[in-house]
Amino acid sequence: MGALHAGHGRLIETSVRENACTVVSIFVNPSQFNDPADFTHYPRTFESDAALCESLGASIVFAPSEQEIYPAPQQAFVEVARVSEPLEGAFRPGHFRGVATVVMKLFQIVQPDRAYFGEKDAQQLAVIRRMVADLNVPVEIVGVATVREPDGLAMSSRNQRLTPSDRALAPLLYQALQLASSRIAQDLRDPRGLNLEAAKQEALALLARPEIRVEYLEIVDPDSMQPVELIQGPVRILVAARLGSVRLIDNVLATAPRP
Repeated sequence: MGALHAGHGRLIETSVRENACTVVSIFVNPSQFNDPADFTHYPRTFESDAALCESLGASIVFAPSEQEIYPAPQQAFVEVARVSEPLEGAFRPGHFRGVATVVMKLFQIVQPDRAYFGEKDAQQLAVIRRMVADLNVPVEIVGVATVREPDGLAMSSRNQRLTPSDRALAPLLYQALQLASSRIAQDLRDPRGLNLEAAKQEALALLARPEIRVEYLEIVDPDSMQPVELIQGPVRILVAARLGSVRLIDNVLATAPRP
């Protein structure tokens, strides 16, 4: 959606390395914003975005206008059930319908062989993968690891809107995820068993500050995004919280197997 940073740069670099032609789409999609103020305040930095794309070797920057993507009131939408319903889906009604619809439009227009998405938006990645699988879309979906600031904060276009005091607290989200992940790994090695609720509560305790309003912290299946009660493979630990007026999300993959 623009306001490109090093996380987006990693997507571009990965595509340039793996493909003969890389198309970068830049479109602030109104249909995925359930908060009109969030859409209004989303940063638009096309000139610097285009310069970054060129410097990283992108072949084409596709930056359509809203009128080009939505020439008439939209009557057909893409809905991805179940995987889109919890977490972000619960807090941002209609968000994933807007995401899936515009991504399908972009796929139809550009006709890519591969499409690259950041793992920071883990639920979005799961929704797109399910959409492509269920609708037989001939596109390979490639997930690219989250790029972080030196203090662990996941890179996001929203970070620039954090006040200095909120920016100082923001890395606690990643620290909380790491704490839950390490607790899961520790408990998996403990013959007394695993307590997922304890892992969640320890992570939430780290975020228990008046400046941080946690919306969710959940341990889920990476594909279905449904909560897990018994770990039988990798799990995603996801968090969303508000610091001031800025909403941040992050996640980690916990993969420790039982010995």
